[in-house]
Amino acid sequence: MLHTQQWRETRHHHQHYSVGLALSANEVEEAQRLRYHVFAEELGARLQNRKAGVDADFYDPHCEHLIVRDERSNKVVGTYRILTPEAAKTVGTYYTENEFDLTRMQHLRPGMVEVGRSCIHPDHRNGTVIALLWGKLAEFMQRHGYRHLIGCASVGMVDGGHNAANLFVQLIDDHIAPLEYRVFPRDRLPYERLVTGHAAEVPPLLKGYLRAGAWICGEPAWDPDFNTADLPLLLPMDHMSPRYARHFMRG
Repeated sequence: MLHTQQWRETRHHHQHYSVGLALSANEVEEAQRLRYHVFAEELGARLQNRKAGVDADFYDPHCEHLIVRDERSNKVVGTYRILTPEAAKTVGTYYTENEFDLTRMQHLRPGMVEVGRSCIHPDHRNGTVIALLWGKLAEFMQRHGYRHLIGCASVGMVDGGHNAANLFVQLIDDHIAPLEYRVFPRDRLPYERLVTGHAAEVPPLLKGYLRAGAWICGEPAWDPDFNTADLPLLLPMDHMSPRYARHFMRG
């Protein structure tokens, strides 16, 4: 079994990609520059960045940053931010608590990891990069004995929020969390006024979470800076679908 530090420094390779945790401030900044490119330049988010071309916030110094690098160009092309329960205790909150009241999840905190700021460069959205991120994330959870993943799945609102509203209504019956895990949005999206009944488009990341066995834990919140409807998600590791568990948690 690898020592924790050795595990941190181990990079897994697949085709021409490598995946692992950022090991330096420069690698963290590479991830933050990718985030800026995707969130600000591609999606039009209003980011509170102190450094040009970088998406950085209060939580970043306390997080682990998972990165996928294209070894051909030596560029970071995928990233995921991980806030451990120990780091969340130091910070005082999870990022998700800016959008949702997590009171009903208090008892999960000792083993609850938050993931977020997931993004992939548009030239590399081929399924391989997200699979590498998920695999390393599952390995991280397993190695440290963490039992729950939380985060938000963002749905763009360039259409005024209709797709997000339709999506929530269409998914809620099959994917709603048990009552004891329900959370409550601080800035609630009035989805009932936006529903049109049209078939909703499911973002790939949300589709992956749901296939893995994640629950939607409540009504969507509106994030004005990113102009998204955010769905709160919880994935208990023992609720992960057998197919995902076999693929991501072997070894």
